[in-house]
Amino acid sequence: MAQENEASKPVDKGKGKAVDAKAQEAPKDKDGKPVANGKKDAEPEDSFTAEELSEEDQQLKNELDMLVERLTESDKSLYKSALEAMKTSIKTSTSSMTAVPKPLKFLRPHYEPLTKLYEEWPASNDKTSLADVLSVIGMTFSDEERQDTLKYRLLAPTQDIGSWGHEYVRHLALEIGEVYGKRIFAEESTTDLVDLALLLVPLFLKSNAEADAVDLMSELEIIEKLPEFVDEDTYARVCLYMVSMVNLLTYPENEQFLHVAHDIYKAYKQYTQAMVLAIRLNDMDLIKADFEQAEDPALKKQLSFLIARQRIWLDTPDAEDMDINECLCNVRLSEHFKLLGKELNILDPKSTEDIYKSHLESSRVSSMTNLESTRHNLAAAFVNAFVNAGFGKDNMMLVEDKESWVWKTKDEGMLSTVASLGTLMLWDIENGLDKIDKYTYVDEEQIQAGATLAIGIMSSGVRLDSEPAFALLADPEKLEHKNPLIRTSAIMGLGLAYAGSNKVELLEKLLPMITDASLDMQISAMAALSCGLIFVGSSDSEVSQAIVETLLDEDRKGQLTDKWTRFLALGLGLLFFGRQEEVDVILETLKAVDHPVAKPTAVVAAMCAWAGTGAVLKIQELLHMCNEHIEESDEKKGDELLQSYAVLGIGLIAMGEDVGQEMVLRHFGHLMHYGEPNIRRAVPLAMGLVSPSNPQMKVYDTLSRYSHDNDNDVALNAIFAMGLVGAGTNNARLAQLLRQLASYYHRDHESLFMVRIAQGLLHMGKGTLSLSPFHTDRQILSRVSAGGLLAVVVAMLDAKQFITSKSHYLLYFLVTAMHPRFLVTLDENLKPLTVNVRVGQAVDVVGQAGRPKTITGWQTQSTPVLLAYGERAELENEEYISLSNTLEGLVILKKNPDWDNEK
Repeated sequence: MAQENEASKPVDKGKGKAVDAKAQEAPKDKDGKPVANGKKDAEPEDSFTAEELSEEDQQLKNELDMLVERLTESDKSLYKSALEAMKTSIKTSTSSMTAVPKPLKFLRPHYEPLTKLYEEWPASNDKTSLADVLSVIGMTFSDEERQDTLKYRLLAPTQDIGSWGHEYVRHLALEIGEVYGKRIFAEESTTDLVDLALLLVPLFLKSNAEADAVDLMSELEIIEKLPEFVDEDTYARVCLYMVSMVNLLTYPENEQFLHVAHDIYKAYKQYTQAMVLAIRLNDMDLIKADFEQAEDPALKKQLSFLIARQRIWLDTPDAEDMDINECLCNVRLSEHFKLLGKELNILDPKSTEDIYKSHLESSRVSSMTNLESTRHNLAAAFVNAFVNAGFGKDNMMLVEDKESWVWKTKDEGMLSTVASLGTLMLWDIENGLDKIDKYTYVDEEQIQAGATLAIGIMSSGVRLDSEPAFALLADPEKLEHKNPLIRTSAIMGLGLAYAGSNKVELLEKLLPMITDASLDMQISAMAALSCGLIFVGSSDSEVSQAIVETLLDEDRKGQLTDKWTRFLALGLGLLFFGRQEEVDVILETLKAVDHPVAKPTAVVAAMCAWAGTGAVLKIQELLHMCNEHIEESDEKKGDELLQSYAVLGIGLIAMGEDVGQEMVLRHFGHLMHYGEPNIRRAVPLAMGLVSPSNPQMKVYDTLSRYSHDNDNDVALNAIFAMGLVGAGTNNARLAQLLRQLASYYHRDHESLFMVRIAQGLLHMGKGTLSLSPFHTDRQILSRVSAGGLLAVVVAMLDAKQFITSKSHYLLYFLVTAMHPRFLVTLDENLKPLTVNVRVGQAVDVVGQAGRPKTITGWQTQSTPVLLAYGERAELENEEYISLSNTLEGLVILKKNPDWDNEK
């Protein structure tokens, strides 16, 4: 039979020589079998010729040829056994999957005759079985734009797909995706493809290829069916992959992924992970439902910490429980922060000299500081406020027997100096009110304004049932005071104290100020900005309507050119923070505004709506805006701002995603080389916005270059951005660069003032605070934090009109972003609990096989500990079980009941 089969062999592919002729020429051994590679001058082109085959391969080839021969004969009883033998041969081939398995290699030349056979055979089990085999051989033709694997698989759907191996299943999935795209384009039915895909998903999940399963379902738009296929072993890896993909998807698919992952986590009782996704979705009903479904009181407290970290004000029946209420309202944040200070032995206050280290600067600086001593003293007040923030102790403002520092400054400087008390007493409302109280009765109105602002700063992110901030700041005496400074301070204080709270009672106080045409634009704009912070990301229609009305108001046309109008725009943008497509309505409405301010406002609204999403198309749109050349004229002032905002927008949108960050930092380089002056001024700020409290060498070295720029505005912004990038890190290299800048700019008051601010930020909270708006393993973007950062950065676009002249108090908007970068472990009764943890660089384990290590280069420390940007902590052993899936912030630990048994 074998001999007969040799004779009837088809011509070898494309060579024109019959293979059997070659076999006859080849030398034989004593048994008459051909010897492999016997002929020295064999033609190398013949791929499957007898000379190249080992004895074993030749035998396999002969067998397969014989099986194909059987299928062409008329005796149908032979078909079944021949097909089964062929399948067995393919499935048991042991060659590695890096090369094509030998049986497929030998069957490839027979592919066309076999497809013809398939067409000729009548419908039967044998025909289906043949389709099964053709589907596998079809894999070898994938480079020829033939989706034969899928074509024949659809003709043999009942066969066992998994038995062909993982590579076949992957190849099939690839072809399903290709054909699905074609059919959707041609508007044809895709039901059979979806049904087949759902057969492949369990096979992928079984072989640890969760990524392939998710990709296939995503491509076929059936991701909502995923929960039916996951189980206890696979759900965690599936969700990890889905959540990591969200930044790479477009709206609304990104939200759909979050919803599906959220539902899977809920199904497996992973409440903290589900809550993280509910917060990312910004869905208050979902957050409330998740919170109320958690039954364990300790778990409820852990969820409360998460909600409070995001500055969400949740009104729930559970808040009647004292402990849960304290967690939800951040009441003990100050206590935990001071505990950290005690552990790190940094409770002693630092003086400004500790920060400036003037003895390391050149001698000329120390002798020059008296040139404008009030400005020098004001800088010292800011530095002192940032460095000792939250510790409630310093050597300047809170010292009883010394004359207060306030009198060493003048005018608005007094306001900022008194307001610094709020930063020093951050989160500690009860003690802070006593310290601030004496300044509320002073005759100087600037000092009263400072005390008002201090109350707002101190209350930021903390909520007491008595609501002292509301009682003191929303009082008509303050909000309707004849002195605009006191009004501004009260409005700004309310914005800081109630950021993210969605507190409706504040609307009746603030809305009339936005729309009142008789008011100065400064008051209206601050009211809009405070409303933006209070209702951040809520797309509140009343506030947005009030701001748009103000822009449309004919009586205020003249006022809209005012420098403060930018905060009106920012207030509107913050309402739609992270709302993506929802902002389109506002963008359409703004087209009706007949004033140059409308375009920049639209850019602010759009960039806020897509903040942190990494949306590439939006970044491209903003880059196009930066390409246009603008002629100098007053009418174009709006267009100049438009480009400045576009640059900030690029940074804001890219900040959430690592690859995007790398990309935009390169774009910023190009913009600095070729951009207009207004664009160049915005670039350093955008760089600071991309990596706050994350001092990457490449970023601050670039900023250090820009800090010597010929354009002083660029230099000022670069200096500030250096402070922003290093905020709260005590980075030694940055500290050295800033000291050099202090020497370099010792004659330039404005630049020196900015260097001092940057130094204060660098050592913020003595190196324990962070301004990064991302938290919980960088999964969640805090809208409140980002809003505060934006307010300061937008003011810095015109630093000489705001920060370095009279409105330096706007720097206190940074308070919304200040948060301890600590890990504090507590027991179920919220008492501090010391355990050992490993702290190391976080490793991305998405899609990695097995149980990979999630941190690298770790050190073991005992809690509480400080976590730098990109660091992650793990418990050293299993004595305790963490109720949170990420060890960051305040974490509750439960005793592991199995631990003693293990010992």
